[in-house]
Amino acid sequence: MKILVCISSVPDTTSKINFTADKSAFDKNGIQWVINPLDEFALTKAIKLQESQGATVTVVNVGDAGTEAVIRKALAIGANDAVRVNTEAKDSFSVAKEIAKIAQDGGYDLILTGKESIDYNGGAVPGMVAQLLNYAFVNAAVGLDVNGSEATAVREIEGGKETISVKLPAVVAGQKGLVDEKDLIIPNMRGIMSARTKPLQVVEPSNSEVKVEAVSFDSVAPRAAVKLVSADNLDELVRLLHEEAKVI
Repeated sequence: MKILVCISSVPDTTSKINFTADKSAFDKNGIQWVINPLDEFALTKAIKLQESQGATVTVVNVGDAGTEAVIRKALAIGANDAVRVNTEAKDSFSVAKEIAKIAQDGGYDLILTGKESIDYNGGAVPGMVAQLLNYAFVNAAVGLDVNGSEATAVREIEGGKETISVKLPAVVAGQKGLVDEKDLIIPNMRGIMSARTKPLQVVEPSNSEVKVEAVSFDSVAPRAAVKLVSADNLDELVRLLHEEAKVI
């Protein structure tokens, strides 16, 4: 079985987010980049299938050379090889088309990805990839088993869980719960060293069509100063909640 895992390079959650002076782009200076956490659940699941079923695992990333450190980490976690599409990820559609091209050319049985990236939270790429390939699609999976040419996925729905059976090839977008957090793999020294020699193929983009353009960005407004009210001054508290906070 051949598995393709789609990974995004995203800012670490502790990074301070800023935009350029003209608010037209994200300021990358001083940012620590990591594998998108939801993609890491998908990658760990793929490695488990590698161990239990002898699957080969390829990671794919759409990005410039700056994403290669994150790709090498994915290789250190256990992926067999990697593909980087040499273009900046600009919108969901163009990214999905590049991934679909890699998937189609490689003849993968299962495509795994996180349900969304934590930077833009678009959540559109997995479904677009499935549509472009005409593959079955399961979104927001919290469980996955593969038996031969069939996959059984579990996803959370309102008030319960839904179990879905699909024929391979298929696209499954996972989230927290696809594997236990304690099972997420931290690369050891052996993995880091072996990642340096694993194949990382760089391919040029096949499609330049971009359908969405970011016009400008605005930072979140700073929090207002906190007003402290004495515990015995309930009248003042009610007045502030009514006249200033306007919550009552």
